[in-house]
Amino acid sequence: ERILAVLKAEGYIRDYEVIEGKPYSILRAYLKYGPGKTCAITGIRQISKPGLRVYAGKDELPRVLGGLGIAVISTSQGIMTDRAARKAGIGGEVLCYVW
Repeated sequence: ERILAVLKAEGYIRDYEVIEGKPYSILRAYLKYGPGKTCAITGIRQISKPGLRVYAGKDELPRVLGGLGIAVISTSQGIMTDRAARKAGIGGEVLCYVW
């Protein structure tokens, strides 16, 4: 849910909602489309996996496509973009790239 909040703040999705259910909840994301029905998200890539966690210090935070995309970082202050983590001067676990 926090990753979707970051994607919404960055303008990659239009909105999201949590559908509460008995055994589990469902997250529904509403994708954002531009002119000509092109999706705002061109690509998304999982970086850190359960078997291989990828961490980056404050000086090693990745830039996605030279700054055109974002990296979603899990830090001690919550989930944020690479730009926000760089501005705060903290590193963390690199969850995914979105462009």
